Amino acid sequence: MSVTPIRLFGDPVLRTPADPVVDFDKELRTLVADLTDTLLDAAGAGLAAPQIGVGLRVFVFDVDDVVGHLVNPVLSFPDEDEQDGQEGCLSIPGLYYDTKRRLNVVAKGFNEYGDPVQIVGAGTMARCVQHETDHLDGVLFLDRLDAAARKVAMKEIRAAEWYGDKPPVVKLSPHGPGGLPGLTPGRLR
Repeated sequence: MSVTPIRLFGDPVLRTPADPVVDFDKELRTLVADLTDTLLDAAGAGLAAPQIGVGLRVFVFDVDDVVGHLVNPVLSFPDEDEQDGQEGCLSIPGLYYDTKRRLNVVAKGFNEYGDPVQIVGAGTMARCVQHETDHLDGVLFLDRLDAAARKVAMKEIRAAEWYGDKPPVVKLSPHGPGGLPGLTPGRLR
């Protein structure tokens, strides 16, 4: 278990859809532990495997003092309710933008041992689950911003100290128009 460097905006791994996990083995448990250590060290709400350079469908979360993980998540939405609030990303450090998400989510997947898991989340948990599942699909929260907000965000990213000369790429989420459903006001990092 160790803290691993987080990949930053512009790294191609952040735009590459992750592969489903097929082996629920010691390597997966080590990945979950590394993701958790890295997330807790960075004081974020969620972290997906591609953010540490691993192309597998795994993410961890720390929301409202609940720390956990989900492998091979599949999302559904019990209603059409939406939320709009500040969202950020550990791969886009220090920048936050109002992002519309669905307010409620049901996420089904597995734990690190292959046992079925279901997360029913509202507000911040729903925002986190959607944000991290987007990462597994190669989608960043910037892709969910309207054109004017995205233009402002890209200008701020290009001016950020951590940003290099990497061309930006925008992708659409496979989870529907306008991004993933369900976020609560508050910052997601």
